[in-house]
Amino acid sequence: MSRKYKFYNKEGLYFVSFATIYWIDVFVRELYFDKLVESLAYCRKEKGMELYCWCIMPSHVHLIFRAKDANPGELLKSFKMFTSKALQQEIENNMQESRKEWLLWMMERAGLKNSNVKKRQFWQQNNKPIELWSAEVIDQKVEYIHNNPVVSGFVEEAHHWKYSSAIDYSGGKGVLEIDFVS
Repeated sequence: MSRKYKFYNKEGLYFVSFATIYWIDVFVRELYFDKLVESLAYCRKEKGMELYCWCIMPSHVHLIFRAKDANPGELLKSFKMFTSKALQQEIENNMQESRKEWLLWMMERAGLKNSNVKKRQFWQQNNKPIELWSAEVIDQKVEYIHNNPVVSGFVEEAHHWKYSSAIDYSGGKGVLEIDFVS
């Protein structure tokens, strides 16, 4: 039975969360955060992603997005495939990565357990898409995403977390251009 969650309304606005294998804290180095931010920016400019809200945590990512081409599942799959390869390469080539062997070993271990993976697995396969159908639900998810670093104890105020759209929602300019629901 497939564990894959479905995007039923291809034109809908979705909240998704996805995590690294075994919930490993990979995003603890600027280099890895930046690779995800670059990839999200590329998806916005070149792949038709409308990105309304986002947050990168040490072991997982939250997004609120819509696919202009009515292909949210394919868009997310493409993003995850690219970033999986790119981040594994960054880890392999990072001379300062003290956990390099362990991280790569964990990814190989996860890959061996998954028949869909050839060598290593970076992301867990499930995305848990939730279609956002009302302003109230959208506001609830935006608040949840932006408060994730506060609840986790990383910052006192949501807009202090660099890798989130919270600063954009508080009147500032974040590291990634976003779309706003009109």
